[in-house]
Amino acid sequence: MTRFPIIHFSSTWLEQTQTWLYSQARALEPYSDVHIVCDQPSNLDQFPMQNISSLQMEDPLRYGFAKVREKLRLPRDRSLICRVAKQSGSRLLHSHFGNVGWENLSAARHASLQHVVTFYGYDLGFLPKNNQAWQSRYRNLFAEVDLILCEGPHMAKGVVALGCPKEKVSVHHLGIELSRFPFKPRELAIGEPLRVLIAATFREKKGVPFALEALGKLQKDVLLEITLIGDATRQPRDQEERRAIDEIVERYDLEPILRRLGFVTHEKMIEEAYKHHVFLSPSVTASDGDTEGGTPVGIIEMAATGMPIVSTTHCDIPEVIKENQTGLLAPERDSKALVDLLKQLASDPSRWLPMVTAGRAHVEAEYDAAKQGERLASLYWALLA
Repeated sequence: MTRFPIIHFSSTWLEQTQTWLYSQARALEPYSDVHIVCDQPSNLDQFPMQNISSLQMEDPLRYGFAKVREKLRLPRDRSLICRVAKQSGSRLLHSHFGNVGWENLSAARHASLQHVVTFYGYDLGFLPKNNQAWQSRYRNLFAEVDLILCEGPHMAKGVVALGCPKEKVSVHHLGIELSRFPFKPRELAIGEPLRVLIAATFREKKGVPFALEALGKLQKDVLLEITLIGDATRQPRDQEERRAIDEIVERYDLEPILRRLGFVTHEKMIEEAYKHHVFLSPSVTASDGDTEGGTPVGIIEMAATGMPIVSTTHCDIPEVIKENQTGLLAPERDSKALVDLLKQLASDPSRWLPMVTAGRAHVEAEYDAAKQGERLASLYWALLA
């Protein structure tokens, strides 16, 4: 495969919660010269790349005008994409999130770039449900874009339902760097508390209140220790979710057995993972239409470590968690079902090893960043060729 330059665009490079995008870019380095273009940089100490071009760093005045245009809901300034394409010789642009792909249409057109767009969740459910303008914008996107990537078949069906031709949609799993996740199957000793990890931004689709409600009911029968990683952003809907979480904690008197760590680095989250027996991640479809779209990457990472997973049948989570094979799944918003599954794990630790072994094997086959980087490069090359 011939090496080629490519542009990846993310509005911010890079949010703490988007480690999967960093893994994707790094996995492409053996096959292409990756050029990151963004509006503003963030966390560069955690997510360094050789070629990063930021409108905020390179043209502060134009960046200021861009922020004004954003507040006025006018098309954003994407001239930097064209500039980097000309300087690097890139012929392909990969935009991350459907709404960003639509904003980048004129730049792709102006620079004669093949255009790949990946949808992730917020862009698939929340935006078109809450702002009808996105339905027509997406039709424009689907008419011009060359390829739409989705994390799994559920998300792919959702994109097609929005009007994208099937032949432009492809399923491409996200990948994780397996070397960062040694396989250490968990064991539960007699008399040891079941240590349960929850890690998520406080957002309705993450289902944290249902997780805590289940644990609140379970504590009568199972000795528990709970760690909660994450917090609310400044968005009003996330602040409302924080209040719902606090209410559940108070109702079930969970504070004595609950550690709250707030937002932590990705390295700290991985470190905490190996101290726990079970990962609880019961995602739901939010009342405002927001969904995971595909699968939370945290589930993939925890499965790789050898931790039993309890989740839900939401979106493409069953792509990773095969029911009773690589983990356990409950219906959405069903805390009673979550209690039953957690009781099963606590009462029969002998079933953990076959489950987590199968989970690790599935991750190695379908979610290894190195393999996914090669597969993604092949998709790019097919377009360029």
